[in-house]
Formats: sequence, structure tokens, C-alpha cells
Amino acid sequence: MRWLDRLLRRPALPDGVVLEPEEHVVAVADVADGGQVVATSRGLWLPDAGRLPWHLISKATWEGGALRVTPAREVETVEGAVLIADERPHRLRLATPGRVPEAVHKRVTGSIRSRHHRDLPGGGAWFVQRSVAGRDGVILQVRPDPGTDADVVRQVARAVAQRLRA
Repeated sequence: MRWLDRLLRRPALPDGVVLEPEEHVVAVADVADGGQVVATSRGLWLPDAGRLPWHLISKATWEGGALRVTPAREVETVEGAVLIADERPHRLRLATPGRVPEAVHKRVTGSIRSRHHRDLPGGGAWFVQRSVAGRDGVILQVRPDPGTDADVVRQVARAVAQRLRA
């Protein structure tokens, strides 16, 4: 298959990157410390981290030659609302950024259909409707701010999810 990639002038994929049948490469960049970042139609492949689906990237920034990506993990589901929490950000200095920063920005922001921050006891929470690459419809994600009362977040998430279904 690598000979076909060379013939068609497509970048060879790093070891461990296995695309789904309808997934395609959007952009590839070399990381200064080794490895490659691969942006696809379904997510962002990072060295030693695998693929982060676009809807599970809370934040991505490009500054000073470095891509900083904050992934989220799904904590629990309440009445169809998915409560998420941010994980440790990945900071990658790209030797050859190419179209990767633009592709990441476009895909992460493009997955967001609406977002709203609501003040709650102890803090607040972001309520974000996002599309999931490869699936129809949108999902409701709720990301509480640190210190926000978890029971209140669940109650409000349940009410918002029910309202959206109605």
C-alpha cells in the first residue's frame, strides 16, 4: 500500500494509524520531537495517544509553532446528556505544520453546533451541542467548571436534555 501512497503523492501514515473505511486524511505534520500528527475526517491522531475524535477535543490552539490540544473524556451519561471532563493537554511543537493547525481549528469548531455557559452553585457549566463525525444528529455535552456542585450539574443536564428532546 505504501507504493500506492508514493505513486499518488499521499503521505505515508505513521505506524499505528489505521483508518476506518470512510475515514480520510486531511493533513499531516511532523512533530519536532519525532512522530507525526495526522488530522483525518474523524479525528486527530497524536503520537503515543492514538486518535482523539473531534467531538472529544475541548480546546485546540496554535501558538509559537506549537499545537496544544485539550482532550475530554466522557464521565457519565444523564438522560442523553454526556458529562465530560478535560484531561491533561498535549503540547506538540510541529516541525512542519503544513495545513494541520488550520484543519484542527476547522474540525473542532465545525463540530460545535451551539454552546452556552450557565452559572451554577459553586461555578458553572458549558452546555455544548456537537456533531460526531460519521454519525447523524448531535449530542449534548456538559463540561462543569471546577468546584461546581456535581448533583446540580446532573439535575440541570437532565432538564436540558429533556427539553432538547421535546
